[in-house]
Amino acid sequence: MKGVMVLVATAASLTVIPCAPADMPVAIVEEVHGKPAGIEFMDYVAAGRVIRLGSRDTIVLGYLKSCWRERITGGTVVVGAEQSEVQRGQVDRARVKCDSGYMQLSDKEALQGAGVISRAIDLSSKNAMLPDSHITIYGQVPIIELPGRGTLLVERIDQVEQRYRLVIGKPQLQRGMFFDFAKADLVLAAGGLYRATFAESEIVFKVDPAATAAAPVVARLLRFY
Repeated sequence: MKGVMVLVATAASLTVIPCAPADMPVAIVEEVHGKPAGIEFMDYVAAGRVIRLGSRDTIVLGYLKSCWRERITGGTVVVGAEQSEVQRGQVDRARVKCDSGYMQLSDKEALQGAGVISRAIDLSSKNAMLPDSHITIYGQVPIIELPGRGTLLVERIDQVEQRYRLVIGKPQLQRGMFFDFAKADLVLAAGGLYRATFAESEIVFKVDPAATAAAPVVARLLRFY
């Protein structure tokens, strides 16, 4: 889907400003406290979305491109491309580490650019050519968006010591599509290079050497589109 072009006319010039498609997610809801209407944990939100919070309602938004993480209490929230505009509320904003380039790719580009591979790797050979990773997560417990139920295989490919074969059903999925390693008490190695396989799709990703088990959602999110 192509972005909408907004024309801004002035007396001296005509400027063309590219904007993201209206339905493209720019942030994910990492926490919800209280009962704000129309918003839930792990919802994606698009730019322009208006969220109205009661005085005791709090949400946490993780921005996919800018990596801003916002804790917002009360007021009216207008979701922006990189951060929110908050009226009559309180916002605490901090920038976290996340792979912003991967988050904003289209469906096809994300899987191609993420290091999709179609050949087996002989891990017993020290001279084996490892694929490049174009995705880095900054937490040891990834949360993986899946297109449905099935078998998820996660294996370390720079060493042979770690391999998880997980049968994912409805009880294991949050919001019907997110599998959280933290909920399953599974921890990946900091600095490790991994391959995740689900159905016919594969993603090669790296865990940052400084990653810990405590990381916000936006820092550890992997997406099978």
